[in-house]
Amino acid sequence: MVKKKRADEEEASLEKHIETPDNKENNNSADNPRMLSYENDPIENGIGNPEESPLSESGSPDKVVARERELEENLAEMQDKYIRLSAEFDNYRKRTLREKMELSRYASENLLLKLLPVMDDFERAISHMETSADYTAIKGGIDLIYMKFGDFLKQNGIKEIDSLNCPFNVDLHDAVAKIAVEEEDKKGKIVDVIQKGYYLQDKVIRHAKVVIGE
Repeated sequence: MVKKKRADEEEASLEKHIETPDNKENNNSADNPRMLSYENDPIENGIGNPEESPLSESGSPDKVVARERELEENLAEMQDKYIRLSAEFDNYRKRTLREKMELSRYASENLLLKLLPVMDDFERAISHMETSADYTAIKGGIDLIYMKFGDFLKQNGIKEIDSLNCPFNVDLHDAVAKIAVEEEDKKGKIVDVIQKGYYLQDKVIRHAKVVIGE
């Protein structure tokens, strides 16, 4: 009985000194103050890394203030440029609008300036008609003015629409009347022109008013 009791005591002592996984874990944590100190060290765990601290060199208050000041200066510069560009564009818009108004108002200046000599010729012809009894000379002067005015129209792209004895064309002519004709070749054609029509380049600016034979 005594031998059995001593064997149980020796076995219990041996188990106490054998390192099991549970004992090892406890030795690394609760039973080991040095290990607890190491695990709770903020520097060793990377929590207190000086390079990531808000007070480190990259995020120092002075550099933050300098960066804010730089951003404010850039913003003020961009606002100044925007105000200047806006003012320049507004001036450009007003100037362009004024030029367009002047262009539309005085677009016919050159045309009328070329027409004034014809008006001068008419005034001279009227003056001679009042003092001269030579009607042949007066007629010759009027014919000369007419030819001069015709040349002026041609120089500016005005051309007469051919109408007399031509087939009626709704794109060129306006029929104001119809008359009976004996000649077969004149039926459906223009036998008289009440008012001439004109082209401006290739565009019809006035239709000819005509009389059609039937």
